Amino acid sequence: MLKTLSPILGPELLKILMEMGHGDELVIADGNFPAASMNERVVRLDGNGAEAVLEAVLTVFPLDRYAPNAFLMEKVPGDTVETPIWASFEAIAKQGDPNFKGFGNIERYAFYERSKKAYAVIATSESALYANVILKKGVVV
Repeated sequence: MLKTLSPILGPELLKILMEMGHGDELVIADGNFPAASMNERVVRLDGNGAEAVLEAVLTVFPLDRYAPNAFLMEKVPGDTVETPIWASFEAIAKQGDPNFKGFGNIERYAFYERSKKAYAVIATSESALYANVILKKGVVV
């Protein structure tokens, strides 16, 4: 254990976050997301929800201040599922980084394609639908 670090941020995840450079992207995925088939670098955080993971990651992860830096998987057209977790993500991101510019939306299959190019995917146990986030890393100033 380390002081001031969330216990969610284990050694494997911290190593990945440290390796990432500005412009690299990180996916925080819900429990239904096909993480293992999307990316070779998958960190499993079973037992953790996406909100807790987002909050922990943003304590150490700077968002890009020069480009759109946060994205959600948009709902499939016609899907009537409610997504209250998105408001929670918004509040966490606003509090977590002053460079947060608001969430952009990415169509489901485009989100999958972008996830394949991401630096890593964090697989959570989040049960909320459409609780998938992409974050673009910035620089520490």
